[in-house]
Amino acid sequence: MYTALQKIHKDKDAEPTEFEENVAQALFDFENTNQEIKSDLKDLYINSALQIDVSGGKKAVVIHVPYRLRKSFRKIHPRLVRELEKKFSGKEVVLIATRRILRPPKKGSAVQRPRSRTLTAVHDAMLEDIVYPAEIVGKRVRYRLDGSKIMKVFLDPKAKNDTENKLETFAGVYRKLSGKDVVFEFPLTE
Repeated sequence: MYTALQKIHKDKDAEPTEFEENVAQALFDFENTNQEIKSDLKDLYINSALQIDVSGGKKAVVIHVPYRLRKSFRKIHPRLVRELEKKFSGKEVVLIATRRILRPPKKGSAVQRPRSRTLTAVHDAMLEDIVYPAEIVGKRVRYRLDGSKIMKVFLDPKAKNDTENKLETFAGVYRKLSGKDVVFEFPLTE
């Protein structure tokens, strides 16, 4: 029996929450109703899903997908996000690959930590995932006099039409997941 619960695989066999089951059901329904995308969605599943309050009373749905399946999800990303946003009306959907942060190795230990498992690398990759399909063309860190930091992220102007109304959501999701303040902008073209 093929059900929506096969669309979600939690770590350590944890039970999915009601919201995660709703997202899995939406994926399952989308796969069964849309024949042209059925083959792409057949082997895909999610790890978790959560709902985040973004400024302005808006809500965002953050879906964590397995790192190994991120390329497959990126192939169908625009259509999948559009359909899920229809399903969860009024909520913006963000797909993020699940990555693991490892602690720095102890002094004197011979074990090397892969660069991709550092906090900085994971946060940078998370930022790339959040703004996809737009590309990041530049980053600036602004240090204020009171010691706080704000990161300015410049997105590719080609994707301005698709992502301009989601910039607040991107900033809210990144702040919630990483704890860092970020401002998204499009560089001024002359």
